[in-house]
Amino acid sequence: MDSTTLYTTVDPVTEVLVILFIVTQALYTLTFLIDAYFFSLPVDWVDMSEPLNEPESEWPFIVLFYPVLRELEATMRTTFISLAKIEYPPERCRVVAIPNSNDDETVASLRRLAQEFAFLEIMPIPPTSDPSWQIVWDAWDANPKAYWWHQGKRAGIKDLPPKKTRQLIYGLYHAAEKYKNEGNLVINYIDADSCPPVDHFRGAAIGLKHYDVLQAQNVVGNLNATLPTSWHAFDHMAWDGYKYPHLSAHGRQPYWVLGKGLFYRVSDLIPLGGFHPWITIEDPEVGLRYWANGKRLGILASSLIEEVPRTWLQGITQRKRWVCGFFQSLGRPLRFMGLSPWQRFKCWLIFFPCLSLSLNIVGIPVGVWALWQYLAKTHVVPTWTVWLTLLNIALFAITLTLLYVNAWKRTGLVCTRWQDRVWYMIRVNPISIIIWWVLWIIPLFIGFRMYLLDEGLAWQRTEKIDANKMLIRRKFRRTEEDVAVKTERSNRE
Repeated sequence: MDSTTLYTTVDPVTEVLVILFIVTQALYTLTFLIDAYFFSLPVDWVDMSEPLNEPESEWPFIVLFYPVLRELEATMRTTFISLAKIEYPPERCRVVAIPNSNDDETVASLRRLAQEFAFLEIMPIPPTSDPSWQIVWDAWDANPKAYWWHQGKRAGIKDLPPKKTRQLIYGLYHAAEKYKNEGNLVINYIDADSCPPVDHFRGAAIGLKHYDVLQAQNVVGNLNATLPTSWHAFDHMAWDGYKYPHLSAHGRQPYWVLGKGLFYRVSDLIPLGGFHPWITIEDPEVGLRYWANGKRLGILASSLIEEVPRTWLQGITQRKRWVCGFFQSLGRPLRFMGLSPWQRFKCWLIFFPCLSLSLNIVGIPVGVWALWQYLAKTHVVPTWTVWLTLLNIALFAITLTLLYVNAWKRTGLVCTRWQDRVWYMIRVNPISIIIWWVLWIIPLFIGFRMYLLDEGLAWQRTEKIDANKMLIRRKFRRTEEDVAVKTERSNRE
């Protein structure tokens, strides 16, 4: 019998298992090929060595929005400590917290923090029934790029869900009105726990001379707190800090953005409609809309430090919302943007490697069964699939090795002791990571269910616990000590 065909003498259950084995192995190969495609794409890095020769009065006027919901005051204080260290002309930037107006506890905390951090401004976001929202409705009425306002089942609905996107929409249009005399107005936003580097704004001033939207990388500060934090941090190592920058690709590949550490020119964002309020997370859709309108993405290598959930269940809560937002962004919005079938296919490629983690729930047990059959010399599995499996194992080994090399480098951004870096790498050993990648089936399933049921409109926040407090304080203490040493050395010379 030809080795490329199934034996007709096997029982139906075995035949199904063989078919599942072949299909999953083929899909694994496809996943590795898609990864290879992404890594073949160039990265549009912002060159931080480029001098800023323009007078400071001509540098971008940056408004950093800080959308928060029921956050710990300690968490916000740690973020403001990092914001206070940003090196940028104070007359060319603003930090504006945008809590919901009915979030009394957070508003009270912010007002106390404003006494400690003089740069902090507070813009409570009123309900959409407030007359101050009229500026948004008028802008959307006149703008077909805000397709959700003109098309679909929620066209014209003003009762926007009370979440981060609604806060950003209000802040965007009111900042545009308040600072309309600023010819180079830029908005940036971060999460409650995000701690930007000191050159965060300077990177924007350089990068926006060459690109239309900028995305800073992220790194996790509490990566060794628990085993789940190590898993969650590895997601960021593999995506934010490794694969994602290749989506810039000189503009050849659709991209989405990461939801924090972003810089947009207001003169670009408002004509494109601002933010889509009816998607669980705004990140993928706004990036795809930028690309659909010919806007280029630049990558800032300097990383924001953030915290990830301490427990496995909290991580599932966070990731199910990501997944729901991915599905939502890759459906009707792509057609409303006017993308061709080939362009929509390239958009889906971004999601496929994450979606392929669902294969593990079938692929791993069926692969173990196939190995057992092969060792038992039952000749049930076609010979050619053995070679395909060996190829997948080799590609997996190469991929994991490259991920580990990158992870080791990025742990150096937040770990001051080599022992901590080694301990993290032990935590994310291959067996541990395979277990985590099998567990990813849960947020993938829940997120897909949320998509089908049109859920995820309310803000289901990820609880922050000020996990990076000591890290941030040590980081800036070292920075101040280094500056003092350099200054003393310069004075001696």
